[in-house]
Amino acid sequence: MHALVVQHEPDGPSGLIGEHLVARGYETVVHVVLTPGSAENHLPYPDPTGFDLVVPLGSVHGVYERDVIGTWIDREIAMLQQAHDSGVPVFGICFGAQAMTVALGGTVEKAPASEVGWYEYESDLPDVIAPGPWFTWHGDRCLLPDGVQELARNELCTQAFRLGRTMGVQFHPEATEALVGDWVAACPPGYVASLGATPEAVMDGFRRNGAVAEQQAIRLFDWFLDEVASS
Repeated sequence: MHALVVQHEPDGPSGLIGEHLVARGYETVVHVVLTPGSAENHLPYPDPTGFDLVVPLGSVHGVYERDVIGTWIDREIAMLQQAHDSGVPVFGICFGAQAMTVALGGTVEKAPASEVGWYEYESDLPDVIAPGPWFTWHGDRCLLPDGVQELARNELCTQAFRLGRTMGVQFHPEATEALVGDWVAACPPGYVASLGATPEAVMDGFRRNGAVAEQQAIRLFDWFLDEVASS
């Protein structure tokens, strides 16, 4: 089995989901979109129909920032649409879920507030999509098209959705303490505070919630692989 992981920035690897895919017997091919210091990419995306699974990850950008990422976002959306239309399972995370929303005919907009830190959500399937706590870092939200099933939410936005063999989550089930520590360390002074959080609260959350969140993530990944991707 082969999985295509779309990694948008060099410091945004697949974390827990990449580790779990290997544990489940997948060989992963990582397509890194951007190089340090550039938001441009002119390389073709791999053909998704050559894979058993596609996992588009998060990004510092918004899918609507075409003045910044216009050299590649339309090609990524087209690739995700091809994957979905061909029946290739897709598990989108954060930006990946937003790009998938657009591929399905929905839209993405700036949210009224950012979510950075640890959150609880209302879940229609709490046994497989736990209410939380989940690590979250985003400032945009998905406006789902008709026919897409919303699976989890809060007052701000959709947090999980599904259409056939495609699923997206706004939170970060792949996050590890080391991964998020790198994100926090790369932020300029005051940036995390400007989003309504603190570096200390973000990292302390891993010490309080990390083990539980990892168990939740594995349960979510297994449900996707065993039920959604096999439907």
